[in-house]
Amino acid sequence: MNRKLVLGILAAAALLAVWGLRSGSRTTEHSLAAAAAQETPTIVIDAGHGGEDGGATSVSGVLESRLNLEIARRADAFLALLGYETVMVRDSDTAIYDPSAETLSQKKVSDLRNRVRLVNETPGAVLLSIHQNTYSDGRYRGAQVFYAPTEGSRDLADGIQETLAGAVDPENRRQPKEAPSVYLLQNIQCAGVLVECGFLTNEAEDRLLQDGAYQTKLAMAMGAALNGWLRGESEELEV
Repeated sequence: MNRKLVLGILAAAALLAVWGLRSGSRTTEHSLAAAAAQETPTIVIDAGHGGEDGGATSVSGVLESRLNLEIARRADAFLALLGYETVMVRDSDTAIYDPSAETLSQKKVSDLRNRVRLVNETPGAVLLSIHQNTYSDGRYRGAQVFYAPTEGSRDLADGIQETLAGAVDPENRRQPKEAPSVYLLQNIQCAGVLVECGFLTNEAEDRLLQDGAYQTKLAMAMGAALNGWLRGESEELEV
């Protein structure tokens, strides 16, 4: 365990508790302009779905898009406290499709393409896409990390998967997977991962995913792993 990193995370957590989630939002244009002015990495935080596309629905009736956004906001706040420039793909219950898109199908396609373009146009981008999982059998639970076929993505996914297991679910034995059918991951040009934070079809995990403290723990685990990967840490990360 890297003690210095853990102490930094705990200090940031204390600040996060005092500060709370950052109110208001930084516009994408402002964040992109700031990113262009420096050479440091910019973490693009993608809260999956949004607007008319609510994603999956949990067993208690909560939309995936809402949970994705809650966790994404916490990840954004935590990474900012660690000193990183971030770009939120969305910071409200919206999608980013073109005005010309009319049907739900057209809006989904346009939204995905715009997310890809935003990532690829962000200097020094690293993608963290946040989603939730579902399955027909409600027994299954636990986070699963998918990675893009780009340099560094597998290592980043390994770190996030391991850190999530250590932080929130020690019995989770899943391994990161490449996702050849995920349009977002297959079309970005930078390192990137998509994290399925849990199963909405598992009653216990559904309750956890709606808990603010648990959402913060997920966000901090992902942020800690990202920080370690960006700093080239080779030791196991724990929170």
